[in-house]
Amino acid sequence: MLEVGTKAPAFTLPDQNGKAVALKDLAGRWVVLYFYPKDDTPGCTVEACEFTAALPAFRGLDAEVFGCSADGASAHTKFIAKHKLGIKLLTDADRKVMDAYGAYGKKLMYGKPVVGVIRSTVLISPDGLVAHHWATVKAAGHAEQVREKLAELQGGAPVVAAKPAKKAAAKKPAAKKPAAKKVVAKPAKKAAKKAAKKPGKSKG
Repeated sequence: MLEVGTKAPAFTLPDQNGKAVALKDLAGRWVVLYFYPKDDTPGCTVEACEFTAALPAFRGLDAEVFGCSADGASAHTKFIAKHKLGIKLLTDADRKVMDAYGAYGKKLMYGKPVVGVIRSTVLISPDGLVAHHWATVKAAGHAEQVREKLAELQGGAPVVAAKPAKKAAAKKPAAKKPAAKKVVAKPAKKAAKKAAKKPGKSKG
């Protein structure tokens, strides 16, 4: 697994149009690089379509989204055309970049160990560092997961704001003390009423 804060492995890969995409040329922008097993398969289609649908949000966060598999340009262009994808798809034919990013190796498929592409995602900061690494992911819902993390890193973690609420909840038991005083006060009132009745009886 890639360590957060370390330099992201350099890469130069062709996209679906044969244009070279190099990490060094993306300096100054956030980069979402997700690895997937194969074009136009169920899980990979869900993931690609969700990233496409979320593109406006990613662009608003100044991020570029790239999918990467070992498929060639022909497979990529057909995949993009069939599902009207808006993301760029990179080809890592020899899987060297996948290997560098921990996206190729042993994994379980239908409960059996195999060697292949590991569905995973790396979020790279504008200065070329690993900002977050999802070593294994589920296709459905992952695009939103990445968007949330990107927004969190850019605007601060909202989780910190939730801590004071827990401390306030711990003080609630102290409110039980007044209830104990009320219970003690009731017998005192009854005793006063009895004392007031006694002089009345002696007069008769």
